Amino acid sequence: MNREGNQLYTEGQVLLIDKPLHWTSFDVVRKIRGLTGVRKVGHAGTLDPLATGLLIVCTGKFTKRIQEFMAQDKEYTGCLVLGAITPSFDLETAPDQFKDTSHLSSKDILEAASRFSGELMQIPPAYSAIKKDGKRSYEWARKGKELTLEPRKIHIWELEVTSIELPFVKFRTVCSTGTYIRSLVRDLGEAIGVGAYLNSLCRTRIGPYRLDQSMTMAVAEQSIRAAIGR
Repeated sequence: MNREGNQLYTEGQVLLIDKPLHWTSFDVVRKIRGLTGVRKVGHAGTLDPLATGLLIVCTGKFTKRIQEFMAQDKEYTGCLVLGAITPSFDLETAPDQFKDTSHLSSKDILEAASRFSGELMQIPPAYSAIKKDGKRSYEWARKGKELTLEPRKIHIWELEVTSIELPFVKFRTVCSTGTYIRSLVRDLGEAIGVGAYLNSLCRTRIGPYRLDQSMTMAVAEQSIRAAIGR
C-alpha cells in the first residue's frame, strides 16, 4: 500500500457517493474502510437499502465533520403509490389494505400535499434504526412486535408534486435532517384518504453538495486504489 495514499485518507477525505440500490449505508462505509485501510470511516445520514442517491462519507480526521453535514437540509425525489399501505411504508414489506383511487383528481392530491409545509410533528416508521428498549426499532418490527415511537419535530421547506399518473405520484421535497420520507408519504396518503407507500426514493442534495457531484462505487473504488497504489 502507498503510505502517502493511506495517509491521505487518515488525515481525512470527504467522499460524495451515489449509493447503489439494495446497499445499506453501512455497506458503503464497510467497503471504503476495506479499500483505504482506515478504521475511522463514517457516513453523514442513513439512506435505506431501497433508496439511492447522495451519501456523504468521511474518513479519518474528517469524521469529526459528520454532524456538520448531517445538520444540513436535504432534497429528495421519489415516487409513491396511492391506494394501499405497507407496514414499513415502502416496498420492504408487502402492500395491503387496498383502496380505489379512481375518484381522485389532481386537485385532491395537490391540495393534500400543500398541507405539508413548515414545522410538523412526524412519527418515525417502526422499520427504522431508532433504538427502542435496547434494540433497533426495525428488529422489533421484523419480529412482529407493535411499536409506538415518539413524534419528532421536522421542517418541510418544499413538497412539490411533479407528476400524477394514478396510482403513481412523483414528488420532490426539501426537508430538515431527521425527516423520514416514508413517514411523509404515509401521512400524505392518509391526508388524501386512500393510503400510500413509497415506491422509490433518491437523495439529490445535502446542503450545498449535489448528487451530480458524486461518484459511483465503481469510480470511488478506482480512485481509492489509484491513490493508495493497490
